[in-house]
Amino acid sequence: MMETCSMRQITDIEIKDRLAFDNPWWETNEVENRFRSLPFRSYFQEFYTLIKSADVRRAVVLMGPRRVGKTVMINQAVTRLIDDGIDPKHIMAVSLEAPTYTGKTLEDLLGLFQDLHGHDRNSRLFVFYDEIQYHKDWERHLKSLVDSYHSIQFVVSGSAAAALKLKSVESGAGRFTDFTLPPLLFSEFLRFRGAPEPAIIRDDTPRLNRFFVEYLNFGGFPEVVLNEAIRRDMPRFVADDIISKVLLRDLPSLYGITDTQELNRLFNVIAYNTGFEANVPELSTSSGVSANTIKKYLDYLEAAFLIHRVYRVDQNARRFRKRSQFKVYLTNPSMRAALFDANADLSQENDPAMGALCETAYVAQHRLTREIDDIHYGRWKTGEVDFVYLDKRKQRVSAVDEVKWSDRIFNHPEELKELIGFCQRNSLHDAWVLTRSFRGERHIDGIRVDFIPVAEKCLEFGVTNLPWR
Repeated sequence: MMETCSMRQITDIEIKDRLAFDNPWWETNEVENRFRSLPFRSYFQEFYTLIKSADVRRAVVLMGPRRVGKTVMINQAVTRLIDDGIDPKHIMAVSLEAPTYTGKTLEDLLGLFQDLHGHDRNSRLFVFYDEIQYHKDWERHLKSLVDSYHSIQFVVSGSAAAALKLKSVESGAGRFTDFTLPPLLFSEFLRFRGAPEPAIIRDDTPRLNRFFVEYLNFGGFPEVVLNEAIRRDMPRFVADDIISKVLLRDLPSLYGITDTQELNRLFNVIAYNTGFEANVPELSTSSGVSANTIKKYLDYLEAAFLIHRVYRVDQNARRFRKRSQFKVYLTNPSMRAALFDANADLSQENDPAMGALCETAYVAQHRLTREIDDIHYGRWKTGEVDFVYLDKRKQRVSAVDEVKWSDRIFNHPEELKELIGFCQRNSLHDAWVLTRSFRGERHIDGIRVDFIPVAEKCLEFGVTNLPWR
């Protein structure tokens, strides 16, 4: 009779070896050189300040879409900690995606780290868990660690699934500080591309526009911006990391979606039509997905940082109770070019798709500001306004923007009739019109209209809200 043999288990010694491999600074006292040479996201200093905060009774949860630089930012934080005098053996960073760690709890890994270096429960440590979405019930385990180890700063990172799950539970209330990393802003893209300082590049509109079109085509992903080989194969990059891992794996596993192709079809319709007005019945017809399912999928895609919805107001800036009409924007405009091999170019003046991409880029600059929830668009029987900012505190319109990838509008003020009328009805004295390359100012029926290139406006937004270097 043949004896059955039991399956071998990964030993603690093997896990410790893997931990040492993942944390080379324990031996070398420094992080890999490549992390020193990579540019910093403009959000880094704010993130690092949270990590170094004296209040370690909160874990930092770094969230964001795939491929925006979360893992790089963690390694840059480790580098900065070491540079600031933290003993390298007091820092552990692990990617929970590694098969070696399968089945081990967060506390198991912490215990092995403490055992390796003789740390006790009161040692001041910095512990990073990357790809937290691969750990079941991570919120509960993380909260327990934060409550139990008051001298340890815990930082976790995750993409769509982690962010979604965090939103769906309250177990981390009072214990987690969320930090969202968006795709590259235009100002960051320029810095990554080695462009001149903002004060110089903004005065060279033709060059700035060439960079802006590059941003529309491949600018949201740091890795693509820095690697020409990946840039030449953007469709595969997006298919592998956005479609396969988010649409076909993360979201289905979290929400029990069985028809992944249905979700994929809907996302393709949205991506191709980014910036265009939609409603659930129209999306249902275009994608072949039932209306009730679409409502759920839109919520999932938005929580996964892939899309952002902007809702409609009427000519008096009143919101609609049913919110049935909306515009859907990709959070990263370059996904459209990658998915459909449809690169934007400078010659596409007055092209509706180019105008919609410019709108998409403009919304993307607002992604992590308080203003993002203030943005609406106006549409009524006789006209529309691209962006209407509603000041919720004062219950009135605070600003309006119109986006035109064209310069002819300055000499055709009659085409701004609806914009001017909207301003007059809502007691606004100023409006912005974002052009292709024209700068100027006009007074039309008592309203001052400032004209500025859309690329310059996007650049100014990043420079105003984030450090350049």
